[in-house]
Amino acid sequence: MTSVIAAIFLTSFKLIIGFLTGSLGILSEALHSGLDLVAALITFFAVKFADRPADSDHQYGHGKIENYSALVETLLLLITCAWIIYEAVRRLVTGTVEIEVTYWSFIVISTSIIVDISRSRALYKVAKKYNSQALEADALHFSTDIWSSVVVLIGLFFASLDFFYADTIAALIVACIVLIVSYRLGKRSFDALIDKAPEGLNEKISELLGQIPEIIKFHDVRVREAGAYKFVELNIHVDKTLNINDAHRISHKAEELILTNISNIKVTIHIEPEVEKEQI
Repeated sequence: MTSVIAAIFLTSFKLIIGFLTGSLGILSEALHSGLDLVAALITFFAVKFADRPADSDHQYGHGKIENYSALVETLLLLITCAWIIYEAVRRLVTGTVEIEVTYWSFIVISTSIIVDISRSRALYKVAKKYNSQALEADALHFSTDIWSSVVVLIGLFFASLDFFYADTIAALIVACIVLIVSYRLGKRSFDALIDKAPEGLNEKISELLGQIPEIIKFHDVRVREAGAYKFVELNIHVDKTLNINDAHRISHKAEELILTNISNIKVTIHIEPEVEKEQI
């Protein structure tokens, strides 16, 4: 909610100063902040609904809502890039560059940098604590604003020295930064939506299972991600002479080991008796 309020303030401030000065760099930043506002609102509702427990219709919970919201944020960023690049190219081709650089131009961008640093740090901290992809995406938006605002600030400085094309060039650089962020964010969201295994998680689970001598072997380790949670299914082989209670104790030991070392994970283990190949 604090991020929503911050985005409203920054978007309004940048739009007013951008239109008054005619700075494409500031207007591009205003659009970027406007999308941050939309993204923050999407994140707010996504996190709220994604936190709902599993039910009969959504047996794996509602975590994928976070992944969908992150993907929507990516599309919004791409729309912003298209407008910025179009307007920047138009100004460079036509030579129509009219900018009035005032002290308000520098005040709005400097204020933006301070607010963005504060919000990105707070969001990253909470995103890490709750393993929230939606909150991390929102933090990424604000952290991107920091770098793009610095670029625009440099453009305004050169524009104050009558090199007005610097503002347009700064806007293009902002667009490139947003494109890079959009790609990274979109890829992570898409990977989660198509149930791609989180990088390195299979190896980590294999390493943990190798620490339990009672497990003769394991196979069919399947990992998927939905919002803040990861879901793991796997098969383990134990001595065929064990009774049900002992076999269950081993599976419980494996489950606890995984839960202790990997946060926000749900584990399902299938137990199989280890038999000689000629008996199969």
